[in-house]
Amino acid sequence: MTQLNDAHLPPVSAPAMSTWQPLRQRVFRMLWIATVVSNVGSWMSDVGVNWSMLTLSADPLDIALVQAASSLPMFLFALPSGVMADIVDRRKYLLFSQLWMFIAAAGLAVLSFTGQVTPTVLLAAAFLLSVGSAMSSPPFQAIVPDLVSKAELGPAVALNSLGVNISRAIGPALGGFLLSLAGPWMVFLLNALSVLGVAWVLWRWKPAPSVQRLPPEHFFSAVRAGVRYVHAAPVLRNVLIRTVAFFVFASAGWALLPLVARRELGLGPAGYGIMLACIGLGAIAGAVLLPRLRQRLNADQLMVAASLMFAITMLALAFVRHFWLLNLFEFFTGFAWIAVLSTLNLGAQRSAARWVKARALAVYLTVFFGSMTAGSAIWGQIASHFNTATSLCVATVGMLLASATVLRWKLEKDPNLNLDTSGLIADDAREAIPNERGPVLVSCEYLIDPQSARDFLQAVHELRRVRRRAGAISWAVYEDIDQPGLYIETFLMGSWVEHLRLQERHTMNDHLLQSRVLAFHQGATPPATRYLVAPVC
Repeated sequence: MTQLNDAHLPPVSAPAMSTWQPLRQRVFRMLWIATVVSNVGSWMSDVGVNWSMLTLSADPLDIALVQAASSLPMFLFALPSGVMADIVDRRKYLLFSQLWMFIAAAGLAVLSFTGQVTPTVLLAAAFLLSVGSAMSSPPFQAIVPDLVSKAELGPAVALNSLGVNISRAIGPALGGFLLSLAGPWMVFLLNALSVLGVAWVLWRWKPAPSVQRLPPEHFFSAVRAGVRYVHAAPVLRNVLIRTVAFFVFASAGWALLPLVARRELGLGPAGYGIMLACIGLGAIAGAVLLPRLRQRLNADQLMVAASLMFAITMLALAFVRHFWLLNLFEFFTGFAWIAVLSTLNLGAQRSAARWVKARALAVYLTVFFGSMTAGSAIWGQIASHFNTATSLCVATVGMLLASATVLRWKLEKDPNLNLDTSGLIADDAREAIPNERGPVLVSCEYLIDPQSARDFLQAVHELRRVRRRAGAISWAVYEDIDQPGLYIETFLMGSWVEHLRLQERHTMNDHLLQSRVLAFHQGATPPATRYLVAPVC
């Protein structure tokens, strides 16, 4: 399994915390160890699936479709999964996803043992296993802030990436050895068993109960709220754009690696496993060095440097045919991969408020795996019509050009963000209003000195993002013609309960922006606020 916008986080230049600090938290430590073991099984299974496809089909497109089948479920189901993780019990939902993956992996083991595996079966199995990952990834990433302190979030994200790549170093080599020794069914069976450890830790974990003052959101309204949040969060949008720019082209390195190993180098499963292990070792080295690198380079500089490094390694994959020399380049593939993945993941984590975190991370995963899926299919088609070297060269040029996205879409935009809730309690003074009444039009009246009007309008337009992120359907500001200097901010909520949710979702940075707007108000009393509810017919 391959595993933002408003007040102030610690400055980027603050001393880096130890990479290992989050492991002092007991539940995080147990879940991290169990996940590493599970990911070892997943990488073993990936080797088994890829190598089985190589023995069953000689078409490069079929080989690339394995990567596409593994990535497509994340594109299709990550967002619905993120919504579910925000509106249901995350622990129970995670347990269900582990059960799903156990059944899919065990079923593939049985079919392999009985000799019933075909290319279609392999693609279906890769798809179903990835569906399980799509269900579990958003809630797994969303619970990280529940397991560690805010200061430990960055190291925790890096540790999760490190865990994936420790398993990447162990799993492929072990999987290649077991393929040679016992056959694919053994690696598929061990993958099924590896899931049980994660399920056991989740079963024993008793998270602190959360107080729900308002009824849970409905599924489709929660989807719309998540999409609105992403649209109104500039830093998160930048993360998504940079995700597409990198992974569409980086997918060539993963999709065509099995083809180079088998056809160009003539390797067996053990040799292919060694290549993947070298990538994992590079990723481990990268994760260990990332805290120091972040002290020297900001997120944008680190992304560009890692992208250029990955582009060089794709050129090496296209032309280098010496096994150990190519493995040296693959080591740097892993180094660059972990740097990019950790940087983007941390950017997505920090640009999402707690109430929408699983949905925001699900959108990130949807874009990530959608890019991987589309890219894998594209590079497989090019390799099928021309050759692998041509496909890898085109991808390299594309990645170099895509690195220029840093000039406009910066990850370092508004680096000091604090999306902790402000503690504002929902207004329940109007208890007689049913939750479902709506839509609700909210208006706030500001009396502004005409000489400050331009600065006020600039400040109040920042509130547009605040209202839209928290669920407003529309937003506008007007000036009274008969009373110059009287400005009315209006925004529309879908229902009364959505208005109450907007108040509970108020973050520290929202409070900061609102304070800036209120500073322009010249009235003797606070701005008048009115709530207009659609009449019941």
